[in-house]
Amino acid sequence: MGIRARGDTFWCVSEFGHKSQYVRNIAANPRVRVQIGGQWRGGTASILDHDDPRARLKGLPWLNSALVRLVGTDLVTIRVDLD
Repeated sequence: MGIRARGDTFWCVSEFGHKSQYVRNIAANPRVRVQIGGQWRGGTASILDHDDPRARLKGLPWLNSALVRLVGTDLVTIRVDLD
């Protein structure tokens, strides 16, 4: 999963899309907690099916993003609006 926090928004790209368990969890209940810099933060997640996940990966850490592109079979973007 490619990830990055920007301000009050946390972005990630799931390499296995809707088949990923955490994406299924978000679909069932969008309230989440993410750990950023050793701190847990709550937020509301959104699955962005119409976002371009390959373009989104260009703004995320390059090594992790390269691995997501390499092994990913069904990329999908997740945005978390942090509390």
